[in-house]
Order: sequence, then C-alpha cells, then structure tokens
Amino acid sequence: MKTAASPPGFLAKRIGIAGVLAAFMLVGAACKDYSIDLRYVPQMAEQPVTLPDGHKIYVQKYEITIAEWNACHSDGACSESLRPPAGRDPEKVPATGLNHLDIAQYLDWVNTSSRHIFRLPTKPEWEFMASSALPKKHDPIFTNPDLRWASAYLTEGLTPRFLRDQGSFSTTAEGIVDLDGSVWEWTNDCYAGNNAPTNNDRCPAYIVAGEHIAVIPYLVRDPARGGCAVGAPPAHLGFRLVTDTKPE
Repeated sequence: MKTAASPPGFLAKRIGIAGVLAAFMLVGAACKDYSIDLRYVPQMAEQPVTLPDGHKIYVQKYEITIAEWNACHSDGACSESLRPPAGRDPEKVPATGLNHLDIAQYLDWVNTSSRHIFRLPTKPEWEFMASSALPKKHDPIFTNPDLRWASAYLTEGLTPRFLRDQGSFSTTAEGIVDLDGSVWEWTNDCYAGNNAPTNNDRCPAYIVAGEHIAVIPYLVRDPARGGCAVGAPPAHLGFRLVTDTKPE
C-alpha cells in the first residue's frame, strides 16, 4: 500500500519547528538553572543603603535567626546546630555563638542554594549603615592615656547583655533593624595587627561591629571567655548578609 507523499518543504518545516522548540526548551532550562531561588533569600530591608561613593548595597533586615541557620545545618552544609533558649521562638531569636568559619559555611550554602551572591559587610559599610542607630559617643573626660579606662567605663555596657528577639531595637530609615542590639555582627575585614598586612586567606582575626568595634579571632564563638583580641568583649556574635545586586 502506497502512502501519500509529503508535500514539498514539509520535512524542512517540521525540522525548523523542532529546532525552535528545542531552543525554547534550552532557554527555559537555562533560566530555571540560573534564576534566583527566592526561597533561600532572607528578608531584606525596604531600601538599599547608598554609600558615600554612590554605590548601593542591599542589606538583610534582621540578623540571621536560629531557624535560618538550622536550615543550613539540616541540609548538611553547616556543621553547628543551634538551640533557642527555653521557650523562645527560633524564628525570632538571632543565631549567635558562631565564628567566622561557621559563617563561611553558611555563605557557601545560601549562595549556592539561592543562586545569588551574598557576603558579609565591610567595617566601613557597617559603620555607615549603622550610624543613625548607634548611640552618640561621649567626649572623653580623661585625656591622659593612663586614664582611658575611666572614659571607657562611661561608654561601655550601654547595650543589654541579654539576647533579645529580633525587632527589639532601632530601625534605620532604610529599614535595617537591631544594628544597636545585643548582637555584634561579623564583618569581612581582616585584622592582623597594626603593621601586619591583611590577607583574608590567612587572617587570624576579624572585626566585629556593634555598640563598639572589637576584634575577634576567627575561631572564637564566645568572646565572653577571653576570646576578644582587641577592644571590649562583645555580648554575642552573629551576622547579617549584604549583597551588591538586588535579589529579585
């Protein structure tokens, strides 16, 4: 039995349509693979922070919470598991007791999962975005270097040591919350001594920012146990993320 011959150009048209469909499928797969996954993007402040040089950074509204941290641990990417204080909500309590290596694990996880690049802020970025929230510094009463402790005594301990839930402190005009809270936040600025070159690949300590600036060795999780390298010991060590491009 003979079948009807295909009209001229029919096969070419079918090949052309198949090629177009294949191209659309490849484009769709590429978009699916590389578009941001908003499930892993933390809640960001309503407005970006415009730095003095005009560059904008997008800042996490709150510090990373215990629930957010434990999502990383559940995926096997973060080695530490955190527990909230008794009766406290892990979705409201900031994640603390974390060192710089712990946070590197979280950054690898969130950047891979979200397909977006987050990072820690630099010290100048943190100080600029927190300038409106931090208490004004007192003028020193004693200028003699031997009596600096007396001036410091008047300015230390302004922030309660008790770990408060997110949203317990000030909010900046951009919508960033708790920069003046009971958690000191890790930055990505290395400190290797006054005259030593800073190299993040071999960095012994990093700057943490809060009510005052301090320097913490990168492996320390609890600065209250003598882990502060420079400055008064912070109350708690946590972090929040920033990014140079809007996560959308």
